[in-house]
Parts: sequence; structure tokens; C-alpha cells
Amino acid sequence: MYAISLGDDGAQLRPLEPWHAEEFLAHLDRGREFIGQFIAFGSKETDVQSARAMLQRYADMRAADTASLHGLWLNGKLVGGVLFLNFDAANGNCEVGCWLEPAGTGRGLVTRAMRVLIDFAVEQRGIHRVEWVAAAGNRPSLNVARRLGMTRDGVRRQAHPYGGVRHDLEVWSVLAPEWREARARANDKDQ
Repeated sequence: MYAISLGDDGAQLRPLEPWHAEEFLAHLDRGREFIGQFIAFGSKETDVQSARAMLQRYADMRAADTASLHGLWLNGKLVGGVLFLNFDAANGNCEVGCWLEPAGTGRGLVTRAMRVLIDFAVEQRGIHRVEWVAAAGNRPSLNVARRLGMTRDGVRRQAHPYGGVRHDLEVWSVLAPEWREARARANDKDQ
């Protein structure tokens, strides 16, 4: 399978598949409290069997072309991931998201990995609109959307009941022409 280098710091983007269940569970256990601040991702996966079942659900969704998980490894250790949600190639729309354990934060891993995913979605799959949705209090997640050049479309007020609080959800997006233009500008700067 693929392993895409995300830079010279040992970071890689790789498929996250059912056979990674033990490693995935260990990662979730290390980051459970941190990951769970704003999202329930991985909260029900408390043993290898449930971790494998979650990874299998995403493998099935990948086969159906509706969602997929991609792990972030740092120096050979799984520290987080990025994903496609609500992938709708026929209508040219998808949602992207992420999660990290504390050891993966502050390194730009999500931003670097998300550039790979968005490039793939736009250039290979013909996606026109890529959406990012995050709780208004999740500043690190919203900062990734900003760094990716996304536009804040609006706020879904108190739309997400989680952890005993009704969180506002910010909706951000980037359209294929905007993404291509930003990538062209970045490439021009590099030359």
C-alpha cells in the first residue's frame, strides 16, 4: 500500500485499515481524552474487537466510495489521522476531518496530510466543494481550515449536543477553482 511522506520529519500518510486494529486501539487509548474534547471519534472503541469493527466500517465505506480513513504516522508511530466523510463524487461534494493524539499536535501534520487529501479529491476525483465542520471552540481544527485557505461559510448555532453542551458548529469550505488557484500561487512562490 501507499506511504506518502509529509516532509523530512518522519511523518507519513498511510491507509488505516482493519489489520491496524491493535495499533489503532493503542493510539486511541493514548489520546482518548484529548481527541474526545469536541468529537466522539473512537470513544466507543475500547478493545481490539471494537477497534477492528470501526476500521472495517470505514473500509466498507471506502469500498462504497462514501468515506475513508487515512492514518498519520510519525517516526513509525500512529498519532492521528484524516478522513473523508460524506464523500459524494457524483455531486462533487465531500467533507473532511481529522483527529490527533497529543504527541501529534503542533507539527502541522493535519495541514500537510489534508493538502494531499484535498489535492486527490479535487484533481483525481473531480470534487468541487470540500467542506470542514468543527465546533466553534475547537480552535486548532478551525486554524487548519484557515491554513488550508478555506472560507468560513457560516455557523450552525448550537447544532451539536456533545459532552453536556450544545456546541456551535462552524462550516468552512474550499471550492476546486479556489484550491487550484491557491496551489498555483504556492508553486509560483516555491520557484
